[in-house]
Amino acid sequence: MQLRRKLYRRGSSFETTIPMPLLFAIDQDKKHEVVFTYDKKTGRWYVEFEKTK
Repeated sequence: MQLRRKLYRRGSSFETTIPMPLLFAIDQDKKHEVVFTYDKKTGRWYVEFEKTK
């Protein structure tokens, strides 16, 4: 299962609730989507960032 959400600024914070330490690795001036992927086998969620075209 996958969920996609747009990541965008709203004032001094980001609209999608993502811990700031995860955002330090991306260029915050560009638009991104956050992809939440659930692995049924392990029962864990994974978070990935993709640049928006």
